[in-house]
Amino acid sequence: MFLLSQKPSIADHYLAELRDVNLQKDRMRFRKNLERVGELLAYELSKTLTFKTEKVETPLGQASSRTLLQPVVLATILRAGLPLHEGFLNMFDKADNAFIGAYRGHHINMEEEFEVEMDYITSPDLTGKILILIDPMLATGRSMEKVYHALLRFGIPAQTHIASVIASPEGVDYLQKRIPHCRLWLGAIDQKLNEHWYIVPGLGDAGDLAYGEK
Repeated sequence: MFLLSQKPSIADHYLAELRDVNLQKDRMRFRKNLERVGELLAYELSKTLTFKTEKVETPLGQASSRTLLQPVVLATILRAGLPLHEGFLNMFDKADNAFIGAYRGHHINMEEEFEVEMDYITSPDLTGKILILIDPMLATGRSMEKVYHALLRFGIPAQTHIASVIASPEGVDYLQKRIPHCRLWLGAIDQKLNEHWYIVPGLGDAGDLAYGEK
């Protein structure tokens, strides 16, 4: 697991602005900060990938350069994940893309929390590729697990990474137990989930803050 806030950096400034209830009124700034965090997480994640060495022709000769060996697929949970997705796409600009409509449905009972609804999914072939699952808030982890298993019908990726801006300890623990081979890339881990399964202190509803109330 990688935690962006573990060491002081400009990422802390972006996270602070994302949380600030006064600055959240500026939707463009909110979306931009999600995008910036996505770029930083993508950069850190890229350090773990495999590269190949090849010669690149320049105006004055040849340069030995590194390029990604395996193709990347960015898979985003709509709609809150779109700005974060854009940050990853800025870095992995040749990536293929998958999109999933997943959301919290009706509550079953307090023990089972709530039903995760998924009514839309589109994806390229994932076989042998680097799959990066993107959602700004990792709360219970149940939506991410359901999306991951749904995507497997498009092929088995060589690696799977999960990227979120803010996570709960419960969500992190859930995914590490249910999908132990997936590596987590997080901006920050907050205190807990409340009785309604929202992250505390969190930042609110990322989708509403980015695009307006439903």
